[in-house]
Parts: sequence; structure tokens; C-alpha cells
Amino acid sequence: MSIRENFEQLLEESVKVHGHLCPGQVLGVRMAIYGLEKIGIEDPRGADRKKIYLFVEIDRCATDALQSVTGCSLGKRTMRFMDYGKMAATFVNLETGKAVRVVALEEAREKSGEYFPDIENKYQRQLEAYKVMPDGELFTSQDVKVNIPPEDMPGRPLSRVMCDGCGEYVQDMREVRINGSIYCRACREGGYYKIEDDALCK
Repeated sequence: MSIRENFEQLLEESVKVHGHLCPGQVLGVRMAIYGLEKIGIEDPRGADRKKIYLFVEIDRCATDALQSVTGCSLGKRTMRFMDYGKMAATFVNLETGKAVRVVALEEAREKSGEYFPDIENKYQRQLEAYKVMPDGELFTSQDVKVNIPPEDMPGRPLSRVMCDGCGEYVQDMREVRINGSIYCRACREGGYYKIEDDALCK
């Protein structure tokens, strides 16, 4: 059975991960299937699991579906989150180098009304329409080139150094080096958090 023929089961599994069924889940599963086909991956969670790398550009419902279908994740270092706020993802076949960026078409929201005009609730209408709409009405795709540096690839950390500011350890070349000193990004550039005891990170 091809990955496309397995749509309903993939959707069920995605819903278990995400917690509920929504248009974003349907769109994400469809996007994953479409993207995987474009790069020649047939068994992403099995025989092809070490061949795929995924960039996601939004932290919304569809991302859970993309993770569920592809098997890619931040923890496995096979998924990279690019905070662009776009309903888009780039699928990379690490074996062949083939990379395709898939973007969900905004027009699909309105076009869903042509498929299920009797469903008044727009979210329910989109949910049902996204299941049956042709790929060409849901997505556009571009062949792209992606440079994945060694420090972003799956596998053991390539480096581990201590920050001279806070004493915490930084992996995979995420440190900032200035005049022979080593800093974590939070100490040098400011973090997303503020330490109440400001004696640290000076």
C-alpha cells in the first residue's frame, strides 16, 4: 500500500499525536504525503527513516501532522523549525539530495466551499474539503537547494563547550566566540528568559 493510499490511517495517527481532528491536521497529512512523494520517499518511518530531513516554517496544527507522518522530530534532529510564520515545509531526501518546498495555498480556504457548500461551519467545511481536493488546489511546490551543515545533522554532538559566562554547556557549535572567550547565545545576545539573580550571564 502506498503512503497516499494509507491516508485515513495516517490521519488517525496524526490526530492521536495532536489531540483532535482539525483542518490543519488534514492539510498537514496531505502536505506530508505530497512532499514525500515529490522527493521519492515511500516509507518515512521505516526503511527510508534515515533518508529524510524536514524544515517546517510554522508552529501550528499542521506541524504535528507533518511530524506524525514523516517521523521527523526535533529530538531526532531530523526536523528544523524555521520561524517564518508560513504554512510551508521543505522535504529533503538526504540520500539523493532532492529537496522540495511545499506551500499551502491560501485560496484553498475559500475553494473548500465549492466542495461542500452545504456545510455552514467553515472549519468543518475546510476539514472535509481538504480530504478530497486535488493536490494542485491545496499546494504549490518548488525544487530547492538546501545546505544542511554537519552540526545540524542527526547523530552525536560534534562539539560540547562550556560557556564562560554562565558555566552551562553548549552543543553543536551554537556558542559565540569573542576574543578567545566562549559564550552561550543567551549570555552574549540575550535569551528568551531573564534570570532573576542577575549575577549570572554578565
